[in-house]
Amino acid sequence: MTDVSEFIPEDKKRKKNLNKILDILERNGIDLDDVGKVQKINLYQGFYKDADGEAQVVDMSGISFSPSWEDGPEWPVVQPSKPITIKPVAVKKSQPDDGYKRAVLLPDMQIGYYFDKFNVMHPTHDEEAINVALQLIQEIQPHVIVMHGDNLDFPELGKYRLTPAFARTTQATVDRGGLMAAQVRAAAPNAKIIWLEGNHELRLSNYLLDNAAAAFGIKRANVPNDWPVMSVPHLCRLDEYNVVYASGYPANEFWLNDNFRIIHGTNVVSNGSTAHKYLANERVSVAYGHIHRREWAERTVRHMNGSKTIVALSAGCLARVDGSVPSTKGGMDLDGVPVPVVEDWQQGIAVLTYEENDGGVWPEQVVIREGQALYHGKFFCAIVQ
Repeated sequence: MTDVSEFIPEDKKRKKNLNKILDILERNGIDLDDVGKVQKINLYQGFYKDADGEAQVVDMSGISFSPSWEDGPEWPVVQPSKPITIKPVAVKKSQPDDGYKRAVLLPDMQIGYYFDKFNVMHPTHDEEAINVALQLIQEIQPHVIVMHGDNLDFPELGKYRLTPAFARTTQATVDRGGLMAAQVRAAAPNAKIIWLEGNHELRLSNYLLDNAAAAFGIKRANVPNDWPVMSVPHLCRLDEYNVVYASGYPANEFWLNDNFRIIHGTNVVSNGSTAHKYLANERVSVAYGHIHRREWAERTVRHMNGSKTIVALSAGCLARVDGSVPSTKGGMDLDGVPVPVVEDWQQGIAVLTYEENDGGVWPEQVVIREGQALYHGKFFCAIVQ
């Protein structure tokens, strides 16, 4: 008996066999996209007897494969930031032995990125302002540094509508956040560094709870005391740089001494009056962020020993102030790219000279403008490579 398949062109044979495989998948309700690695394909002939007892030839086929999800997703999930080898600066001078300590406050950096219409990535944080802040830290060599919230922007994870220009930026944000922690540590090798969680860092936890609750709180195998793998301190390698992460926004806080606390804050009042809202409810001095404006207000109240003056202050921000950071006043063009706008935001840091325990605190605001600052008669200018 002649095998007619010998006269069928090879491409038609392959097409016929592929159609058989597709038919198997379709009859079993399997989508082609669910097929991962094909382990084995069998194409053979079988025989059976019909009602008249005659032998009949039938084409048989089978396929063994692994599902596409067996090895995990093909797209990369967010990974920890790139490890940074810290090279501490050479401390040229020791702290003055005057009985006082010093702290530096780094307000809202909003570290993040967006793509322009040519697919070039731009930061929402201000690299020049951050560079000046690092120079000031190196100069002051404070005992304490507080990065008090919204250090990362995380626009992809927020609840507000955003354009595709901000998509695919979370990994770059995490990488820059880890680098930032390493840079602060390198600038002040001996300082205690605290990273306060703000509402933007909280976006990561909220995103998981809303979209992937099963992944919330997962830790590395057999490391029960570690940070969850999808958390800011783990992703930014904060333990490696000896940076303390204070979660729990908005309840989290850091007390500089008994009379001064540092928070990210929740209040936003226009026309520069946020400080007065804090003063109306505080019994101690407070430094807050969240509003991206420099503010300062004081109140003197009756005290058992006479009077007591408390201060509420905001150092401003280290984010860009030209409309790049998504905000209620910002806008997007038809390519989804931020449109330049004048924000009522100011850049700067705060320096606090303080005594421990129940001692006093003497705050200073250091203005940073266009990558420049003047502190105690010394000029600082951004050096960004």
